[in-house]
Formats: sequence, structure tokens, C-alpha cells
Amino acid sequence: MKLSIRIWVLIIVLFLAFLAIAPWHAFEKGVVIKSIEKNSTASEAGMASGMVITSINSRQINNIGDYTNAMNEFFPQQLQNRTKLVVQTKTKEFILLVQEAPRITVDSIPSTNIKKGLDLSGGARALIKPEKALSQGEMQDLIAVTAQRLNVYGLGDVTIKSASDLQGNRYMVIEIAGATPSELRELVGKQGKFEAKIGNETVFIGGERDITYVGRSGQDALIERCFDVSGGVTCRFRFAVYLSEEAAKRHANITSSLKVNVSESGRYLESSLDLFLDDTLVDSLLISEDLKGKVTTQIQIEGSGTAVSQEEAIKSAQESMKKLQTILITGSLPYKLEITKLDTISPVLGKEFTKNLIFLALVVFILISAVLFVRYRKIKITLAIILTMFSEALITMGIAALIRWNLDAPSIAGIIAGMGTGVNDQIVIIDEAISHAQISLKEKIKRALFVVFAAFFTIVVAMLPLFWAGAGLLKGFALTTILTVTAGILITRPAFANIISRIQKE
Repeated sequence: MKLSIRIWVLIIVLFLAFLAIAPWHAFEKGVVIKSIEKNSTASEAGMASGMVITSINSRQINNIGDYTNAMNEFFPQQLQNRTKLVVQTKTKEFILLVQEAPRITVDSIPSTNIKKGLDLSGGARALIKPEKALSQGEMQDLIAVTAQRLNVYGLGDVTIKSASDLQGNRYMVIEIAGATPSELRELVGKQGKFEAKIGNETVFIGGERDITYVGRSGQDALIERCFDVSGGVTCRFRFAVYLSEEAAKRHANITSSLKVNVSESGRYLESSLDLFLDDTLVDSLLISEDLKGKVTTQIQIEGSGTAVSQEEAIKSAQESMKKLQTILITGSLPYKLEITKLDTISPVLGKEFTKNLIFLALVVFILISAVLFVRYRKIKITLAIILTMFSEALITMGIAALIRWNLDAPSIAGIIAGMGTGVNDQIVIIDEAISHAQISLKEKIKRALFVVFAAFFTIVVAMLPLFWAGAGLLKGFALTTILTVTAGILITRPAFANIISRIQKE
């Protein structure tokens, strides 16, 4: 029997949805670069996020385990001399001369083009409210500065977007896969205002106006020494900072009138260079007599980290150094922020959620199939409903993959709700088609489709407020529900009505 145009449209759309999801990625070998630290050797060589690493120094990299083993073998510790690292990606070869492992974050190649939200992949999410009401333009500026700060810090899978609630309050939503709440709170919970002062006079502040370069690796940034203190170990770090000409002149003008103090440790100016972060003193640096009144564009920033063991102290010092480097590069956030909601999802919980979701889907599939078969006593009608239901889900996931929408728990709930609405509509079509009304089958189908279209518009109108309710956190549910019912009303319902007409004619 010749297929109608409606069924051909459904087949073509399903094929395109399958291509958009691209499940064959599961067979690819290598690791994908999720993030790369700005100004690092790898970044300057041209490597970027999204590239797939397939080998390092001719050693095949098939998965994360291969990459980790290779880095541990090539860099058991920080090297004294630079070594050559040949990194082969799917598109290009890169040659790096490094003393330590490249500052990149890698992950497994996604098995499909579907992006998973935090509920499935794990991570942290913060709902952040500025201290004052912002316009749309001001909110976009805040998002841009925040994105720069997070990207410099080297965190991967960062999603930053604006949201608003029904009262018109604007929020910034930050989602970071694989991050912890403490990391997120530390990065965005404070304004990050950095000032270097001599006495009460500001020499320079964080940001591009006063800072032209911040050392991030090699001799420009290192853990200098560790020593025992009461109750643990302290490790000192230092890194180079290059000032703008204007900031260097301010430093010269301020130091020119300072006196020199002589002590056993050397000759230093009477005032120190005090470093303030969010108006809190974090360190004080002695200023050598040689720098008095001198216009110098290069200075050394120092600091420390303390912990019970040396390993933990080194880690603390590295984190403190990285934080200072980030704020010096990006400057302070333009507004003070308040974290109104902070959530965290474990990757383990995400995997369990996925397993439970698949299990429940199978249970629901079996129950619906049984109920439909008992109701209509025809296997063809039961199969038609089930296949149509899963066609709507496949089309919705194909669209989500195409627009790069994160599928999280609310989004999946929206797909399920849309599929449930689809089953209801299909039952309406079947009941009309098999009714004993003294009208033609074609008129019965038309009457059923009128009810279906009326229900569709009701659902869409009901979903629109959810785009803004709860500061937009339910937007995924609303969007996927609308996508699923729209795919149904435009593609699957007309094809299903045609299939039922053919079954009834038989």
C-alpha cells in the first residue's frame, strides 16, 4: 500500500533527528579538550576546547585512562628543563615545549550530540542575584566578565545565562559540570576587587587597565619553598606581574618620597606593598631600596598556603596563587553579588538517575502497552501508539541536540509530559475513529484532530509562564514539553491519524 505524504514526513524527520543525535560518536577513540587555561603554553600554541586528542608523543590515546597514564609517565614531577611534547588531534599536530603537564582539562568523547545537564553529569549550580536591579545590557556585561573569570580559572563545561522571575527580578545562573559548591562560591560569591596599596595610596588594581601580563607557568609562577610552622606546613608562592606604564609611574611617584629602613635582612623602604582582596589584607610585600622612585613595569606578587601536610600546603598555595592570578587578569566584578541558591549534584547520583530513568521508562512502556492492548484488543493499534510516542521523544531529543540544549531532569520531565499528552491525543483519535457515529471515517478523524489542536494550544499557553517562574529554572520543562507537543501536532498526530484510518479500513 502506498504511503501517504504524512507518513513520509514522519519518516524523514525521524531520520534527521537520528542524524542530529549522532549515536556513532560512541565508537570514536581519544579524549576531548573541555577547557584550556588562558595564556598557557597549550593555549598559545593554538590548542582549543573541543579538539580531540588522539595521541601524545606517538602514544595512542583512546580514553581518559590512557591520557592520565601518559601524563604521569611523561611528568612524574615538574621538570627542570623543557621537554618536547607532540600532541596529535583529529585535525592538527601541536608541538609544545613544557616543564609540566599541559594545563588542560579533558573528558571522554560524548557518545551522542545530546548535552547532559547537571542532573545527569554532576556539578554545581548557583542562582545569583546582583545587589541592584540591572538592565538587560548590564546583565550581559556581568555575564561576560563572569565568563572570562571562570574561563581563566580553567573550569570546563561552564554555562552562564540570565534568568528572571515573575516579579521581574533578574538573576545570573551559573552551571559548572564537575565543580564543587565551594569552588563556585569562592569564584562568584565575592566581587573580587584587588588593590595594591602603599600606605593609603593605590598603586594598581586588578584588570587590563593596570595589568598587562600575569605569569602563569615556568619561572614566572612557581611554589618557591615550604617550611614547618606551628601545627603544619606553609608553602610560599610567587609570580610575575607586568604593569602598565601608567601604573609603573604611580609606583615610582609614591615610592620616591619614602625613607629607607636598614635591617639584618636588607635595605627596604619604610612602607610595604599591601595587597587587598575585597578590602581584606591578604599579604604585605617589602619593597627593595632599588625600586625607590624607579619606573618598573615588572613586580613579583607573593603569598602562601598553609595545611597540615606539605602536599596539602602545596595544593593550598597553588589554589591561592591561581585565585590571585585570575582576579589580576579579569579585574573585579562590576557588581556585588548574592548567591540566593546553590545546588550540587554528584556524578554518581547522575548515573543512578539515568539508570532509574531507563528502568522506569521500560516499566511504563510495558504497562501502557498492556492497558492499550486490553482496551482495544488489536496489536496493530497498540504498536501504532507506542511507536508514535517514542517517535515524539526521538524528535524532541534530536531538536535538543541540534540547538545544544542541556537535557536535565526538568527537560526529561517535559519530554515525558509531552509523550503523555500524545498518548491522550492518540486515544481521542482512536475512539473517534471506532465510534458508531453515522459520519464518514474522514469526518471522524477531522473531529478528533480539532480536539487535539485545542488541547495543544491550551498546553502551550500553560507552559509559557514557566519560562520565567522560579527564575527560569523550569525553562527546560516548559521548552521540551512545547517541543514534544509541537512535534506531535505537526508531524506525528497527522501521521498517526492516517495510520489509524488504514487500520480501520482493513
